[in-house]
Amino acid sequence: MRVAILDDYQQVALASADWSAVRERADIHVFTTHIGRTEALVNALEPFDVIVAMRERTPFDAERLGGLPKLRLLVTTGMANASIDLAAAAARGITVCGTGGVGSSTAELTWGLILALLRHIPTEDRWMKQAGRAGGAALGVGGGWQQTVGTGLDGKRLGVVGLGGQGRRVAGIGRAFGMNVVAWSQNLDPSQAEQAGVKAVSKEELFASADVITVHYKLSDRSAGLVGEAELALMKPSAVLINTSRGPLVDAGALVAALKSGGIAGAALDVYDVEPLPLSSPLRTAPNVVLTPHLGYVTEEAYRVFYGEAAEDIVAFASGSPVRVLS
Repeated sequence: MRVAILDDYQQVALASADWSAVRERADIHVFTTHIGRTEALVNALEPFDVIVAMRERTPFDAERLGGLPKLRLLVTTGMANASIDLAAAAARGITVCGTGGVGSSTAELTWGLILALLRHIPTEDRWMKQAGRAGGAALGVGGGWQQTVGTGLDGKRLGVVGLGGQGRRVAGIGRAFGMNVVAWSQNLDPSQAEQAGVKAVSKEELFASADVITVHYKLSDRSAGLVGEAELALMKPSAVLINTSRGPLVDAGALVAALKSGGIAGAALDVYDVEPLPLSSPLRTAPNVVLTPHLGYVTEEAYRVFYGEAAEDIVAFASGSPVRVLS
């Protein structure tokens, strides 16, 4: 049996778990770079019986699965992966299994991004380091010391788009900062929102009134473009948008236009329509934006669960008793 571990960008997969039981049954090959083109991906993976996919970094649609006749087991980290065609896998006799995860990491990163954006942490860090290299005076007044004026959170309104598990975590932290928290989703029950210490409001009120808007919504055909030109136009010029959920939930073109025109004060993004984010993306040069490379789930704790349970999935499948089966 041959096992492929995909998209191990940080080269930590084998160190994050005990793979000895897998090694007794299989040869393991780790791919440390992303393979984007379908033809190249199929050619690289054709010899493998088992593939371990890290979240949604590499999609597996019907075309790609059809080009992998030897594939018997596809493991995804997490118990849901919108980039895997489960029906196509089942039709081809491919078992798809998942793993557990760590629920807190994305909410934590969300607040890291909010603080980085509102307190201009990346900008001030950059100025401090430039001042050291340039001798201070070469940078003008202050020599790189205190170049920006930040915005506080206490008393501001936090708008949470999607009050699921992540949204509730983010809302709770917002209340700890002294923020007034409101939320909206298509089917949000006001009583459930109240139980979470959050006020349910209309989508229009949330975008028009919130100072910080953070997106935590499940991506589907219906929710793609959930935050578009109309929603961005409702936002206050002083408001900021955070997206740590899925890139296509926010219309990237409309967001870049709002940032360039000053329609909103800034944005912080961890997710994108195409990942890794192309070097030519206008988001990379848009003003007042903080970007991170989909770090929401990238923690030591999450990787231990992801890779540890992926190894368990492989051993269980090889033993004839697959676990955490998705399809």
